[in-house]
Amino acid sequence: MSIEPEPRWAVPPLGGWTADDLDTLPNLPPHTELIDASLVFACPQTLFHSAAVSFFSGQLRSSAPPGLEVVGRFTIDIDRFNRPEPDVIVVDDEVMQNLDRTRLPAESVRLAIEVVSPESGSRDRETKPVKYARVKIPHFWRVENHNGRAVVYVFELEPATGSYTSTGVFHDRMKVSVPFEADFDLTAILPRRLTADSR
Repeated sequence: MSIEPEPRWAVPPLGGWTADDLDTLPNLPPHTELIDASLVFACPQTLFHSAAVSFFSGQLRSSAPPGLEVVGRFTIDIDRFNRPEPDVIVVDDEVMQNLDRTRLPAESVRLAIEVVSPESGSRDRETKPVKYARVKIPHFWRVENHNGRAVVYVFELEPATGSYTSTGVFHDRMKVSVPFEADFDLTAILPRRLTADSR
């Protein structure tokens, strides 16, 4: 019985992986991120995560003004050793002209959204917001599942400190004026039967 060789990405090089490596490593699992020179693999997606990503992608596309585009689960360049994949981003539309891109520049991002999963909690709540703030992404939303209902934590970059400050916590309805006017019915993320069953 032949033994399959270890994939190249199983053993990191001295100094860790780089952002460029995500494009060249063979057979890398889909939606792999690079955080602090380490590969981070996507875990199985929950129904809540899938529904929330679809909801915000669709709602933001309907609300976004001309000049902005919405992209789901696509990596962004932070620096040589960090290439995270936010669940949803809103970007300047000029970066969408090259359809062969495998990543987008962080400076083009106006809003980054992370939907928290059980295994990604510390990254989504602590690690990624710090990195997004460092490259001056002006808006960050974190979506959490609280007993089958979505709660959205909204943050805005504080220019004086270079860090995010909380501007609201939303439960059933979310109404914001930045980065553009939007009004969301958060109870529509999951079918009402599912939210009722999860209580």
